[in-house]
Amino acid sequence: MQDCSIVVVTRNRVDTLLWTLDKLSRLPEKPPLIVVDNASTDGTPERVRQHFPEVTVVALSENRACSARNEGVRIAQTPLVSFCDDDSFWEPGALTKAVAYFKHYPHLGVLAGKVLVNEEETVDPVCDAMQNSPLTDPRPLPGPAILGFVCCAVVVRKTAFLEVGGFHRRFAIAGEERMFSVDMRTHGWSLAYADDMVAHHYPSQQRNYSFRQQNITRDTLWYYWLRRPWYYALRHTLLIHRASRSDADVRRGYRTALKALPSILKNRRVVPPAVEEQILKIESFY
Repeated sequence: MQDCSIVVVTRNRVDTLLWTLDKLSRLPEKPPLIVVDNASTDGTPERVRQHFPEVTVVALSENRACSARNEGVRIAQTPLVSFCDDDSFWEPGALTKAVAYFKHYPHLGVLAGKVLVNEEETVDPVCDAMQNSPLTDPRPLPGPAILGFVCCAVVVRKTAFLEVGGFHRRFAIAGEERMFSVDMRTHGWSLAYADDMVAHHYPSQQRNYSFRQQNITRDTLWYYWLRRPWYYALRHTLLIHRASRSDADVRRGYRTALKALPSILKNRRVVPPAVEEQILKIESFY
């Protein structure tokens, strides 16, 4: 398949990455595979080149977190790019369905797939939320309109992705989808969920949950300060301030966010009223 590439971002998880690449390399669509390595110290680029010479490897000199995906999209030679994590993979036929949907809906910028977790194949709760999304779109879509997704199982239109600048360079890999989604909607692109486009996710145990909570706290505040009207930005800041009194991880994330406040405000671009209305629908629904 030369219509959709797969980009996988990784850092110091070479064993699970090789397992993932084995799954992806067996897909009948034979999509081009691109691995973007976030300055791993476990020999990831060399191991990938050794075991999967057909895979394009981009070895970054620094950890760019979620924005490393931007590098993969830039070098992709296909009109569509799908994202997998180094512990997720698409089912055979999923990308074929994605290509058909994108061709049928030229205004579609993001198409999220269903994520089945671990051997039990439990549906990721985010997918249930997308399936029951309260959002609307004036244009036809292959599934419910959404304003968020799970980044280990999503396909994007390359031109749309580059138009909005991809993922924010300062955000971590933890909740970065929300910021990207509102930017896509602001630029006029539609986002949808396709229940019949399936991926599998086996969450890695190599996670620092304390650090992850700090990043989620920081990035959520940055999202509010960058995109939301002041009433909601200040209200959420107050909620985080209160939570920081009793949670050390929230407190660290809060302090980190505050240190960057001057530079964040220089880049503040509030979403238009129509997009804010959609955001409020989601917040009131869930």
